[in-house]
Amino acid sequence: VQLVQSGGGLVQPGGSLRLSCTASGFIFRTYVMNWYRQAPGKERELVAGNISRGSSTYYLDSVKGRFTISRDNAKNTVYLQMNNLKPEDTAVYYCRASNLRDVYWGQGTQVTVSS
Repeated sequence: VQLVQSGGGLVQPGGSLRLSCTASGFIFRTYVMNWYRQAPGKERELVAGNISRGSSTYYLDSVKGRFTISRDNAKNTVYLQMNNLKPEDTAVYYCRASNLRDVYWGQGTQVTVSS
């Protein structure tokens, strides 16, 4: 089982990034996919995703209107489009796959928003 992330980096305030998370080793389409982040000295928090299969999409209040989660089941990939990035979005971002039995995490990717 693998979740391989890509797309992080350094961006100026107001810029955009798209994170990708490609899965292998499990039936991707049957799993709930979420994005989390963890800033230095803070707990990991849910940024975007579904609490359970079929539920509405959740977004952290501070990212609503700026971030969009999407998935392509044919490519076993989940994306996080991040627009109008702010310095407070700086964190390590993780994708997470879960079902009733299993939880898998990506390796994490650093997003730094700074001028």
